[in-house]
Amino acid sequence: MEGQLCANLEISVKKPPGATPPSFIALLKVYRELLVSRIRNTQCLIDNLIKNDYFSTEDAEIVVQFPTQADKVRKILDLVQSKGEEVSEYFIRVLQKVTDAYYELQPWLDEISYEPSENICSKPVINTDPVSRYCQKLRHELGRDSKFVMSYAQREEMLLEEIYSNSIMELVGFTNESLGKVSQLEALFDDAVGLINEDGETVYVFGDAGIGKSILLQKIQSLWARKELDIGAKFFFRFRCRMFSCFKEDEAICLKDLLFKYNCYPDQDPTEVFHHILQFPHTVLFTFDGFDEIYSNFDLSSVPEMCSPNEPIHPLVLLVSLLRGKLLKGSKKILTARTGTEIQRNIIRKKVLLRGFSSNNLKEYAAIFFKDEGQRTLVLNQLEANPNLCSLCSVPLFCWIIFKCYEHFHSMFDSHELPDCSVTLTDVFLLMTEVHLNRSLKTSLLKNNTRSQAEMFKSRKETLLALGKMAYRGMENSFFVFEQEEVSSVNISEEDLQLGFLRTVKGYSGCDNQSTYEFLHLTLQCFFTALFLVIEEKVGAKELLQFFNECSSTETAQPTCLRIPWLKKQLAGEDPFRNNEHFHFTNLFLCGLLSRSKQKLFRHLVLPAVIKRKRKTLITYLGESMKSHLKGLSRSRLPKYNQIQVQPDFVWMLRCLYETQSEKVGKLAAKRMHANYIKLTYCNAYSADCSAISFVVHHFQKHLALDLDNNNINDYGVKQLLPCFSKLAVIRLSVNQVTDHGVRILYEELSKYQIVTFLGLYNNQITDVGAKYVAKLIEECSSLEYVKIGANKITSEGGKCLAQAIQKSKTMFEIGMWGNQVGDEGAKAFAEALRNHPRLTNVSLALNGITTEGGKSIAEAMQHNNSVKIFWLTKNELDDEAAMSFAEMLKVNKKLVHLWLIQNQITAKGVKYLSEALKENTAIKEVCLNGNLISQEEAKAFENEERIICF
Repeated sequence: MEGQLCANLEISVKKPPGATPPSFIALLKVYRELLVSRIRNTQCLIDNLIKNDYFSTEDAEIVVQFPTQADKVRKILDLVQSKGEEVSEYFIRVLQKVTDAYYELQPWLDEISYEPSENICSKPVINTDPVSRYCQKLRHELGRDSKFVMSYAQREEMLLEEIYSNSIMELVGFTNESLGKVSQLEALFDDAVGLINEDGETVYVFGDAGIGKSILLQKIQSLWARKELDIGAKFFFRFRCRMFSCFKEDEAICLKDLLFKYNCYPDQDPTEVFHHILQFPHTVLFTFDGFDEIYSNFDLSSVPEMCSPNEPIHPLVLLVSLLRGKLLKGSKKILTARTGTEIQRNIIRKKVLLRGFSSNNLKEYAAIFFKDEGQRTLVLNQLEANPNLCSLCSVPLFCWIIFKCYEHFHSMFDSHELPDCSVTLTDVFLLMTEVHLNRSLKTSLLKNNTRSQAEMFKSRKETLLALGKMAYRGMENSFFVFEQEEVSSVNISEEDLQLGFLRTVKGYSGCDNQSTYEFLHLTLQCFFTALFLVIEEKVGAKELLQFFNECSSTETAQPTCLRIPWLKKQLAGEDPFRNNEHFHFTNLFLCGLLSRSKQKLFRHLVLPAVIKRKRKTLITYLGESMKSHLKGLSRSRLPKYNQIQVQPDFVWMLRCLYETQSEKVGKLAAKRMHANYIKLTYCNAYSADCSAISFVVHHFQKHLALDLDNNNINDYGVKQLLPCFSKLAVIRLSVNQVTDHGVRILYEELSKYQIVTFLGLYNNQITDVGAKYVAKLIEECSSLEYVKIGANKITSEGGKCLAQAIQKSKTMFEIGMWGNQVGDEGAKAFAEALRNHPRLTNVSLALNGITTEGGKSIAEAMQHNNSVKIFWLTKNELDDEAAMSFAEMLKVNKKLVHLWLIQNQITAKGVKYLSEALKENTAIKEVCLNGNLISQEEAKAFENEERIICF
């Protein structure tokens, strides 16, 4: 509207050379009604006019007396115009400078091309706008709240900057295929990479418990508060999703109160601030942490699809409406959840998978945690010597716990050696518990406490039982927040609260007048729940196994969960290992605590007969459920192999079996699989799971195929597989963050046993160093027939080593090098390997930067090869000259069946060479040339030769 007004008026504030200065009084008169309708904040104008002595206090008092905002604006305009041109111009200058308050007038200011005079530029303009003040307050409070991280001893707080370390963040597609790494946090909001649904508004971050989702959001919050996150967000509202479970079914709240009451309340004019947010939703960033932790009986199907931002309604409806984009459409959102919580595609803009620490991340974190280089070296050396602990450290939470234990025992015993070398997750949590209980003891300045773990637990049995009882009550109903009344009801004392297992939380409905508590992490509540089930003598078989049943029964688990149509929990019928992670962790700790090795610890806490009975109940149940689980898995017959295709729940089964540390149970699991090819792809297995896999697999009597493609194994996981290598004929580790170090381990182990036939290492982090180890394995291991090492970081140097090894090998059948960068030098080396090779049948050198020079070498060598049937040279830089060489080759080589030259630089001229050559070759079935420099019109000339495929 204002644009049209400006177009029709002759008045302009632009001052041509020598022209009379424009009349600002006249400008204000002409646009009076526009200004009256668009100015919502009068206080900022009055404050600046007073500060520069343009208004007196009497002027301000006159304005304030008017009842409506429009009348106040009219009176200000009257007074300003009566005071002359300078005051009128300064009035416009304030509108220009305080953009937060007068955003609706910015297009008008652009239209009139207002440029302030030198005199007015010297006059200060202060921003007393409520929106700006609120943004400042929000940044201050969020900066303060995100500055510290609570450690695993409540009395300690650590600076976020001194504890946060980068981990592996991977952008993935809807089916979790990799779309690249996240190198900086701004990339989460950059549509240039990883965008999978432009209509979605939510960045969905997921990963296992303890993988670092919450601390990532805290880091983002901290960067925003310091104005170091450049994503155009003026407002930041963060929510922990478990708070929504605290609202009663009949509670109602409006969006304004949800934003302000549970984050930060504006000191001035909240209505105006909220109006600004509604007007500019794209300036708002939300974070919703732990979506899977919402448990409520509230039925969303009873509420309308749309809801008003002003009408009170149940908070869960507001949450869902925000995520769907029904409220504040265009706002930025980050939603976190544990792996296994699936969100419908229509709300997701990007998916980000957190994979934990790489080996380099772990070293960086150790450098942050242990400032003393000597201590740091000792810890890293011990971790390197203990693959079990090292693999657990790939999960940031478990790494933090282990490092805190190292730190404690160094201070207590002047040593970094952990007692009794922990190997399972249960061991680590028992050790953490011991550390916390140790901290509570009063020790002499000259004498350290030397109580054993068993003595320590015995002395604090009542504390452990009280914490366990509360954890158990919460776990029964999937509640993770506890009011003071619940804490008192189980006799948790003030001293117990100081141990650091619980922390106070704020901002939950109905809890304003008393403290509210939660366990420091969800896994800690799971641990104490399991501990309660073990040391409470009254717990019978039904209660002992109830969380296994929660995982196996859709009827028991689902009704307690928030019924959101687009929140899909992965269900698997009667499968006892369904993905329901907090129950799974409880079951895992139960298996660990009832393992035979823990009987000595618990004999002082509970009667041995009770432990024996519970252990027998658990082992019997595991045996039966394992039998039914394995019976229901998908199976198929392959040449030489009986394949079993497992699901992610299978990994939880293996974890539970491993925690028991029962060789009898592990042997029974291996026997009942009735398969010698275990396919564990896309099961979200991480490095520590390889201990559990080895625990079962090493019991196999015959050679075995193990497919671990598309997981999160990394080098530590490779090391955990050491007990298996004597059995593995097929090992697939593609898309697993494996580096040169992991490849070295593979070479050292696989070369010992000389039985491996297939090595899959596609899409890892392997450089020329790792390629040399693979080359040595090819040379030394005559059983090796298939090597897949594409999409790594191999250049001509590594390519030449691999080619030379293949040239010496008489058994290699297939080499996959797609997506490396061997270039022409590497191509020449492979050409020599191909020349007269007796067995090599399938070759891929696609996407390797090979130009005409390298292509001609390959074509010439192929004239002397009678073994290769399929050759992929897709996505290189081969032109017509190279095509001519391949045409000459085809006149001689009558064994090649498929030649792929897709997406190169071949024109119709090159296609003609190839087409002519096919007249002399009846053996080849296809020459694929899709995506070259050939038009559809030009392709018609080759329609009679069906083996030439251009489109």
